[in-house]
Amino acid sequence: MTITAQPQTDRPDPSVIAAQNDAFRKLACLGVPPVQPIQGRMYVTRSLMEAGDGFMAEAVKATGEFAMFEPENDPEGWHDFGAVEIRGETVFWKIDLYEADSDFRYGAEAPDNPATTMRVLSIMLARDW
Repeated sequence: MTITAQPQTDRPDPSVIAAQNDAFRKLACLGVPPVQPIQGRMYVTRSLMEAGDGFMAEAVKATGEFAMFEPENDPEGWHDFGAVEIRGETVFWKIDLYEADSDFRYGAEAPDNPATTMRVLSIMLARDW
């Protein structure tokens, strides 16, 4: 028996998701309003909040400005993860996509639809991972 993979024509366009994720990061971290409304929340870990001396503000700003996406760090092309270096400390950020009305229990069925997708941006010290 031979199994042939069928192309998925209903897959969301990664470039659309990437643009929405970038717009949300810039809104959450830099206060830059997006062209279209994007739902989401931003969280930072306790250790990042407790770092003091403006470290958290630097990490949030660097997260919003991050633009070094390559196949090695962005294999799906969604712009949903990155790492920045702040004062010699690695900071990770990650965007997860949920169904807007699911209380963060279910992944987004149409991640390219900002009306039904809730984004959650988490920023943490790499050692918190």
